[in-house]
Amino acid sequence: MKEENESAETEIHSGLNDRIAQRVRDLRAARGFSLDALATHCGVSRSMISLIERGESSPTAVVLEKLATGLGVSLASLFEAPAPAADPVSRLADQLQWRDPHSGYLRRNVSPGGVASPIQIVEVEFPPGARVAYETSAREPLIHQQVWVLDGVIELTVGDELHRLATGDCLAMVLDRPTSFHNPSRKNTRYAVVIATAPSSWR
Repeated sequence: MKEENESAETEIHSGLNDRIAQRVRDLRAARGFSLDALATHCGVSRSMISLIERGESSPTAVVLEKLATGLGVSLASLFEAPAPAADPVSRLADQLQWRDPHSGYLRRNVSPGGVASPIQIVEVEFPPGARVAYETSAREPLIHQQVWVLDGVIELTVGDELHRLATGDCLAMVLDRPTSFHNPSRKNTRYAVVIATAPSSWR
């Protein structure tokens, strides 16, 4: 049973790597970036981007966030299906999960993929003691994010501001400064992230 589960997880992970590969290729092409230009823009090496675009690398969340910043999208956008969803309902069984190879945190894109909406919802399970630090900077258009703790506790640092969030707490923020997540407790923390791209009328 354990071998079957590991095989299934490997297959899912491989499928997600292929999805990320296509999304990065498509977004880079849409913005007219060469590999060298994107590497300079986001601080990820050309060789690493090339490996990611071929589906031959299992990048960490930190690397993917750098790519997302350079491409002007949210991290969640890199996990979207390339084709628009035929069904506006995202079924639990169809929501693929991705585990960060560095911290072990597990993320699940809840929102229907490919639907034309400025809102995305992600659910995250963050392991005890884990920490992830993102070198986030401003995108155009601005991306707003709210973190709602469903169970447990998380320490979220936005720029120089430290916020300790417990079950039920919700933090509103803009993705324009370095951000870090830390679970100081001895049990998993589960939280939802709601992401919205701001139209010009919001400013």
